[in-house]
Amino acid sequence: MGLGLRQGQALAEARAMHPAIDVVEENPVADKALLEGIADWCDRYTPLVALDGGDGLFLDITGCTHLFGGEQALLDDILLRLFRMGFKVQGAISGSPGLSWAACRFGTGGVIAEGAAKETLEDMPVACLRIGAEAAAALNKLGLKRVRDLFSLPRAPLAQRFGSHILLRLDQALGHQEEPISPRRPVGVLSVERRLAEAVQAEEDILELTARIARSLCFGLESRGAGGRFFELVLFRVDGRVFRIAAGASRPLRDARKIAGLFTERLKAVHDELDAGFGFELLRLNVLHHDPFEVLQGSIASKQEDEASLPDLIDRVSARLGEGMVQSFRFRESHVPERAVVQVPALSHISDAGNDEAPVTMTRAERPLRLLPRPEPMEAFAAIVPDGPPSRFRWRRVLHDVARAEGPERVSPEWWLDDVAEERDYFRLEVASGHRFWVYRQGRYRMDHRPTWHMHGIFA
Repeated sequence: MGLGLRQGQALAEARAMHPAIDVVEENPVADKALLEGIADWCDRYTPLVALDGGDGLFLDITGCTHLFGGEQALLDDILLRLFRMGFKVQGAISGSPGLSWAACRFGTGGVIAEGAAKETLEDMPVACLRIGAEAAAALNKLGLKRVRDLFSLPRAPLAQRFGSHILLRLDQALGHQEEPISPRRPVGVLSVERRLAEAVQAEEDILELTARIARSLCFGLESRGAGGRFFELVLFRVDGRVFRIAAGASRPLRDARKIAGLFTERLKAVHDELDAGFGFELLRLNVLHHDPFEVLQGSIASKQEDEASLPDLIDRVSARLGEGMVQSFRFRESHVPERAVVQVPALSHISDAGNDEAPVTMTRAERPLRLLPRPEPMEAFAAIVPDGPPSRFRWRRVLHDVARAEGPERVSPEWWLDDVAEERDYFRLEVASGHRFWVYRQGRYRMDHRPTWHMHGIFA
């Protein structure tokens, strides 16, 4: 720095050098939120954006530079826009993340030509290899202060003395070893965007543009023989803030009208949170997940639209209220009644219905319409020993006389589980008032044990 200060320097030392220096208390949470906001903003250049510690970003711009006029034009655009936002940023573009990192933090940045890695690194300190302060200090004690000092050394003794990570970092900086970048957000399998000459603010304009770019997206889905299941609408505001709106579908979609309809409901749900400010200058629609698309062949008197009405309703309600608000049931491999089905979001269940195991066939008489969340204890009187139903029982403080009974149906415990319980004998009981209940006796009558009775369901 121009003042001779360095990162990590003690405050007392900095004040001794410059008594009039301004001091602001550090706020790591706010700093991280700011860096993540800049990372969101950088998504306009590439979806492959990763955080580099607490003060840097990695952008994988492979295949993106031609959209901005080349590498130098892209770098200039990023630095100029961030400068106008009030940030002083240095950037570098090269063939490897390690070389770009070194050029940014220990050099002048810029675009580094292919094959110039060794020349760029040789005069930099060894700390530019991201080897850590202790390893850099150990190398400096031996007189190995510049990267060029490592080029002529035998690799085996160097790795044995300081560890193999130094050679790995050196190879990564030179581009001899691949170093992947892990993006901070899921990358869409398909993506379309629209850059606007004039920013839009109205919700109607956003939905109209979403429908337009969705048409372009459908061509890509059709070429893959797929339909989108999970979509993301990304709105880039002119001041740099980014809004992300996600919507899922219960079945694969590649109809632009229906895709736009999902976001119609989502925008209604997030209306108060969506601050358009001075408007959005860029809209992007991503497909984060897709499944094979099955084309339905209809007849003249086709009921295809009627058959699709339930999935469409599920999509609209889930988009408006949230994915977890609409639930469905899925069979599980268990014969214990309360474990035989599980609640899942209807969005996933409708799509995966064809992948389930063969459903368990049962008549309405075998299982009650309403199953209690948990079996409730009850008192049984005058039960016929050892396997008969009770003649009278009390449940929730109400006494019932049994008029008719059917059973027992024995359900054995799942012995492969840790919480092995006693077997159950289920009965269908009709009381004098006409109500029908599903009860069970847990355990058997023994000299030293009396079984317990439980209410588990109510028939229609």
